[in-house]
Amino acid sequence: MNPFGYSRAADANDAVAIISAKRNGKFLGGGTNLIDLMKMGVETPNELIDINRLPLAQIEELPNNGVRIGALARNSDVAEHELIKSRYPLLVEALLSGASPQLRNMATVGGNLLQRTRCYYFYDPAFAACNKRKPGSGCGALEGYNRIHAILGQSNECIATHPSDMCVALAALDAIVRVRGPGGEREIPFADFHRLPGDTPQQDTNLAPGELIIAVDLPPTPFAARSHYLKVRDRASYAFALISVAAALDLGPGKNIRDIRIALGGVAHKPWRAHAAEKRLTGRQVDENAFREAAEAELASAKSYKYNSFKIELAKRSIVQALTVVTSL
Repeated sequence: MNPFGYSRAADANDAVAIISAKRNGKFLGGGTNLIDLMKMGVETPNELIDINRLPLAQIEELPNNGVRIGALARNSDVAEHELIKSRYPLLVEALLSGASPQLRNMATVGGNLLQRTRCYYFYDPAFAACNKRKPGSGCGALEGYNRIHAILGQSNECIATHPSDMCVALAALDAIVRVRGPGGEREIPFADFHRLPGDTPQQDTNLAPGELIIAVDLPPTPFAARSHYLKVRDRASYAFALISVAAALDLGPGKNIRDIRIALGGVAHKPWRAHAAEKRLTGRQVDENAFREAAEAELASAKSYKYNSFKIELAKRSIVQALTVVTSL
């Protein structure tokens, strides 16, 4: 691990001021991902700015019947909060399927949004070729062992996938990320928060330099009664998703689909909102054949590699399974 300095922020403005003055500073919340990366030499910050004493752990109702979750709220606290359990059970399912109870007790909502990929080549500096870790060095996964890698939205620069379960649910719920930076506060729609790799895979998010995540806002939704998070993985616990599906819908008379949200995990560099599938299903009646058609439409542009071609069919079947569960509730 490289040498680094340590600062403790007095408030959010102080945190922004400190990190803005540092060449390569990082905020320290739960540290469950960052510290691992520092130990392995993947992240090499010259300063850690401890934000754990900032008053950003609250979970509160908003005037529009939505909910605001502070960036320092621990994942376990969010999953156990009555407002979240009653209004956003999809988020609870996603949180409880991620990591171990010990890690959920430490991990923060803000830190979860900033998780970095679990690509083998990114995580091991012994592999020279990783554009995410060292821009311009190549992508070792393209011709390497790419079983867990992307099938949607990738580029020749990077085929890594985003690892978070929580973020897949937030994508389906149209969350808003609230941030504070040198220029003040702003809101980022969740769809615009994470980035596809393009030719700058080292940039995971659209955060500007010096910006601190302060909260995530969840809008009111009609999906509490019918939602499900499906996670397909190699083992039953503490494993990242090969494919995951966050599905939620609102049914009208005659089992007509009035509104529907589908997001996928394990398929792309960011949580993947399944707009094509949603468009196919909105206004239609519940039907397994319709689910399959929607899944085929969503995966029509999928591209696989030597070891992950199975993920395309797996993603289609996972969409159908998740929707089948939701419509049976």
